[in-house]
This record gives sequence, C-alpha cells and structure tokens, in this order.
Amino acid sequence: MDFDFSPYFKKYEALVEQIDQIVEKVKAAYPACVNCKKGCTDCCYALFDLSLVEALYLNQKARDAFGADSELMEKANKADRAVFKLKKQASKELKEDRSNEVELLYKMGRERIRCPLLNEREMCSLYADRPITCRVYGIPTLIQGMSHTCGKSGFIEGEKYPVVNMDKLFDQLNRISAEIVEAIQTPYKNMDGLLVPVSMAILTDYNDAYFGFSDEKEDEKDKDEKKDQT
Repeated sequence: MDFDFSPYFKKYEALVEQIDQIVEKVKAAYPACVNCKKGCTDCCYALFDLSLVEALYLNQKARDAFGADSELMEKANKADRAVFKLKKQASKELKEDRSNEVELLYKMGRERIRCPLLNEREMCSLYADRPITCRVYGIPTLIQGMSHTCGKSGFIEGEKYPVVNMDKLFDQLNRISAEIVEAIQTPYKNMDGLLVPVSMAILTDYNDAYFGFSDEKEDEKDKDEKKDQT
C-alpha cells in the first residue's frame, strides 16, 4: 500500500504515551495492587480486538521485526482459528438470546487464547509495541459500564480505585482510524469501525486490494494498454 501512515502512527504513539503515564501513576499509588512483572503472561491469553490504526501499527512493527517469518505466521494462524471458532459460537448464542449479551461478554472475557507474539521464553516478541489493551491489563478498567481487573492483581472488587475508561479510549482510537479511512479514500467507508484480533492483524496484508483499490487500478491499467495498442 503506497500510503504514508506515519502521521497517524505518531498520533497513536502519543496516545500510548499518555496511557503509559496513567499506568505508571496507578502503579505508584497502589504498588501492592499492581502485580505486573517480568514472566507474568496472564494478559497474553486475553481475548480482545484492535482498532484499524492499532492493527496497521502492529502489522508494520511485526513485519519490520520478523518479515514473513513462517513460525510467527503459523502461531498467528493457530490463534486466529481459535478466535474465529469462539466468535462464531458467541454470535450463535447472541442470536438465540439477545438478553444474554452481558453474560456473554463476561464469558468471552474469560476465554483464554495464547497470543502469537508470546515467544518460547514466555515473553512478548513486540513488548515495546504491544497494544494498549495489553498496557492497561494490570490496572482497573471500565468497559460499557462494567469494571474489570486482572485476576492476579491486588485490587479488591467493590472498592474505589482510579479506572481507565476504555470506551473513551476506543473513541480516540476510532477517530484516528476514521482519519486514515478518509485520507486513503477507500470505498469501504465503514472500515474505521473494523475490529480484528491480534492474530488477524499480523496475518493481514494491508495492500491495495484490502482497501478496495485493486480492481480500479487494474481497469486503468487495461485502458492504458488498450490505448497503447491503438
């Protein structure tokens, strides 16, 4: 894809920096509660999705670091098949009973799938570039009015703590994603709302075809060739 994503990646990195600062403040205020440490991989099995800008960013970082590494792609494929199976089942259950949505969200939040970026040393292969959800995992968060804390943390349910409002954070990520969609002028106008798991972000080739331009470019190429022949 011949497009400069760097201005949007800089906005994303600025947001990441803000989040890291918030996490550090919570750690300083509640050192006995934030139990994130080297070797803990609890967040590396959590099921979550990435916004468009996050997916593009992680994809580029993975390709810069590993290229078309077959081992990473194999692990991403394995994880993606597991995620697809879970989401397919969840979609079926939701269609059968819409009133069960909150319980289903909790259920999905308890599912465990190994992140393809978790290496054989039980460490993240792209730790410095890990998604925002990974960064806030060890502190209290709020999603759609529901509070979440890491099961290995010392935060006590029912007590008051500073929380990261993930809905507001998702809004900021969606705005950056919307700016990308507008700048690229893809025919897929709703692409800014697209959410994908880490595995799919790694596997996807974000090329012209992905953004809906291949057919148009091929048509123009065919027209040029016909002109040359006449």
